[in-house]
Amino acid sequence: MKKKKVKLSISVKLAAVSLIIISAIGLFWFLSVAFGRKNTPPVLGEPGHVAGSFSFINQDGKTITEKSVQNKVTVVEYFFTSCPSICPVMNNNLKKVFDKYKDSPDFMILSHTVDPERDSVSVMNRYAKRYGAHAPVWQFLTGDKNLLYEAASKDYLLSAGDSSNINFIHTQYVALLDRKRQIRGFYDFTNPENIKKMDDDIDELIKE
Repeated sequence: MKKKKVKLSISVKLAAVSLIIISAIGLFWFLSVAFGRKNTPPVLGEPGHVAGSFSFINQDGKTITEKSVQNKVTVVEYFFTSCPSICPVMNNNLKKVFDKYKDSPDFMILSHTVDPERDSVSVMNRYAKRYGAHAPVWQFLTGDKNLLYEAASKDYLLSAGDSSNINFIHTQYVALLDRKRQIRGFYDFTNPENIKKMDDDIDELIKE
């Protein structure tokens, strides 16, 4: 009788330990689902907004379209090669991002010129070499001015100036897009804290 009680006691203890382990695993899973992705950047813009189609020429003279960035996390910048102020700062910071992800098949930088009259393919090629940048990870894009500006304002929600005016403005902000071409963040690329935040967000979006 005592042996049965001992066996029963051991069985109860084993069952209790198993229940605790299963409960702990369940709690860990729940917390992972509930809180594990709390830093994932939100989708921005109007509901349903995604960046549309485009066709521009890169620094190697090749046509780059929305198909080129299919299923990639993308950083979008607007700049011009003769800019003496914020553009060199932004691109020096983007070079650090490029250096980190240059071997990743899931990532791309699209740097669009706002001065295509001067920023020809050859000019963009020389500029890209200044930063040690190369396609396909870092694309320097030129093309039709109206289309470049339209993409900035309508697709990427970046202020790149008035396409009807020869004068233009440009912005120190870059946009971050996910694999579905949804906007997930805007970052001041002259601000070290913003740059660190985008770096973290890229890592999160690549995991999605």
